[in-house]
Amino acid sequence: MHIKKVKTILVYAAILGLGLGIGRFATKVPQWLAPAYVEGNFQSYYPDAATKVVLYGTKTCPYCQLTRDYLSEHNIPYADVDVSHAGKGQQDYRSFGETAVPVILIGNRRITGFKLSVIEAALDQLKPTARR
Repeated sequence: MHIKKVKTILVYAAILGLGLGIGRFATKVPQWLAPAYVEGNFQSYYPDAATKVVLYGTKTCPYCQLTRDYLSEHNIPYADVDVSHAGKGQQDYRSFGETAVPVILIGNRRITGFKLSVIEAALDQLKPTARR
């Protein structure tokens, strides 16, 4: 009789563990299925013709700071828009329908989050191709 109770408890623990594991991963599925970036015509969001990178973020966001650090270390000029203050920048950010920061515009790509490989690929597309 005692062994039966232990088996029942172990079965319930296994079911609970499996349920918690599935629940934890199920919340990540939309992120895994989302595209790495959105392509579009973002020219109206750039402050001038020379600026090809715009960062929408906040001063307190660690991923926004990682993005700033990366762009600065690589001498990439960019416009830094703080979306925590009312104004055009916040309106532009809201027009994307995003709820997270950073949102980075690079050329014709909109990237949400600090995704280094995606950022680097977008920056590579901005480089002029060598003419032969």
